[in-house]
Amino acid sequence: MNVLFVSSEVAPFAKSGGLGDVSAALPRQLHAAGHDVRIVMPMYPRVRGVQGAVFVEAVSDLRLQLGPHDVRFSIWVTHMPGTALPVYMVRCPGLYDRPSLYGQAPDEHLRFIVLSYAAFKVAQHTGFAPDVIHTNDWQTGLIPLLLRTRFAWDKLFARTKTVLTIHNLGHQGAFPSSILPDTGLSDSKHLFHQEHLAKGRLGLLATALLYADAITTVSPTYAREIQTPEQGVGLDDILRARRHVLSGILNGIDEDEWNPEADPHLLFPFNSANLDGKERNKKHLLSTLKLPYRREVPVLGLVSRLVWQKGLELVTKVLPTLLQRHRFQLVVLGKGEPKYADFFRSMMRAFPHKVWFDSGFNEGKAHAIEAGADLFLMPSRYEPCGLNQMYSLRYGTVPIVHRTGGLADTVWPYNEHTGHGTGFVFENFDEGGLAWAITRALQVWGTGEGLYRQRWQQIMRNGMDLPLGWRHRLARYVDIYEGLVPAAKAERLAREARANAGAPA
Repeated sequence: MNVLFVSSEVAPFAKSGGLGDVSAALPRQLHAAGHDVRIVMPMYPRVRGVQGAVFVEAVSDLRLQLGPHDVRFSIWVTHMPGTALPVYMVRCPGLYDRPSLYGQAPDEHLRFIVLSYAAFKVAQHTGFAPDVIHTNDWQTGLIPLLLRTRFAWDKLFARTKTVLTIHNLGHQGAFPSSILPDTGLSDSKHLFHQEHLAKGRLGLLATALLYADAITTVSPTYAREIQTPEQGVGLDDILRARRHVLSGILNGIDEDEWNPEADPHLLFPFNSANLDGKERNKKHLLSTLKLPYRREVPVLGLVSRLVWQKGLELVTKVLPTLLQRHRFQLVVLGKGEPKYADFFRSMMRAFPHKVWFDSGFNEGKAHAIEAGADLFLMPSRYEPCGLNQMYSLRYGTVPIVHRTGGLADTVWPYNEHTGHGTGFVFENFDEGGLAWAITRALQVWGTGEGLYRQRWQQIMRNGMDLPLGWRHRLARYVDIYEGLVPAAKAERLAREARANAGAPA
């Protein structure tokens, strides 16, 4: 398959969350499986400082007239580190040279409308005929409609289909309808969502939902949840109408980066067959953070954006009492809303031997916490997929989660009678539910020795042995691609038949 993969962020070049991880791992796996994949993303200032990034200017002085905006940009190309996978960067300093990836500037919509047009320009100037353009979230939401309108004339795209992946339905790219001229599609006004336009708004994600040939989201449970009024964020009617093209495919983790046997951030490698390194990483983590180490005292880790979605209002209400009543330590890494950062700082002052908090995200620290903690706290209000709970499972760090989205698809309640289960799950999103789950986890931990130890290690191994990597998800995406472009599947089958016919007996 020829796949043009377009995203507003791709790790390691630019990342604000899970989108950046997925937009690196999925194309890398597709490329490794033999598909011809090209990535397109903006060239932010931080990109030029990424180690190993060597840029070759491919096309310069391209122009777009979008409403009153005369936009000039160029296209540069590098490769995903350690691979031959090409990454095309859209260089437009006026739009992308800003302190953060996203913002609230009046031209925020224009930044990503330009990215959508530039993706087609990359294909045209390189002669690349994509079978599929894989778009991600609202930032690339104009692409399905552009394919049917502005670029429908180009035979290069004669059999091209579009796939939209929703990473978080809460981010919709909804702008005032006055931006219509900036889309370059004023003459196609009738193709936008008419009810939204009548109410004075134009949503780029809503537009993509109307015209993408296939829609995926990042877990099966989330695919069901977003079709309900409770979690559809105003788009559930469109999603229900298009449910026949909607699939939930659980994200995977990048096992080259998240592997406790070969993690360069860890001093002590380990696996499910040999857990000695796990305890040594715990001891090293606490020593580094200047917290006392006691084998029998569990460490609860939390690595997260400090935002409403992550259920932190529950954490602020239940943790002070639990820290007073129980023996455990809390290690928190994250940045976000000041009120949550202030809370964790107050906990660090109130419990100096129990709590550590750092508001500056650091990849090495995130790996160290995943490896060194015994439990991982992830009480999200909603969670399309979540990656941290999967990192935790892989590292033998038992998750405590709210049953929602991808958390429900990856963490199953531990049953001490059968030995089955991978973590501790609470059903109702309230203080009592979270307090119960943490208390239940501490009860199962017990003294951390003897029978308790054996039982705990069984839970750890249950999670560590799960198939969590992208290679276990890849076939689902390829099935969707080939379902959209049957000719590509026929060509693959013909190649395989020829290869088999010529193979030695």
